[in-house]
Amino acid sequence: MSTLHVVEDILRERRIPMVVREIVEAAGERLPTKSKTPDTVVARDLAMDIKRRGEESRFARVAPGRYTLKEYAGSVAIATAAPTVQAPPNGTPPHGSFGSQLTEV
Repeated sequence: MSTLHVVEDILRERRIPMVVREIVEAAGERLPTKSKTPDTVVARDLAMDIKRRGEESRFARVAPGRYTLKEYAGSVAIATAAPTVQAPPNGTPPHGSFGSQLTEV
C-alpha cells in the first residue's frame, strides 16, 4: 500500500484536517516508508500529489502543514482557523518576535 493510500485511510477514519505529525502517528506501522523522517516523506508526497494532480488530487491543504481529503475540505473552515497570538498585558512583543531586536540606523 502506498504512502498516499495510508494517508487517505487515516484522513477518512478521522474526518478532520490533520497536521503531518498527527497523520504519521496515527498511521504507525502502516506507512510503507523505512525513513528516519516519515513526516518529511508524508509531507512531500502530499505536496507533490496536490501540485501534480491539481484538481484531480484527493487531498486538500487547508492550512500550512494541515491536510484533509478534498471531499471534506468545504466543511472544515472553522476547524482550521489559525490560533491568534496576543501580546502580553505589559505591551512587550510576544516571545519569538523580532520587533524588540530592531534598532534605528
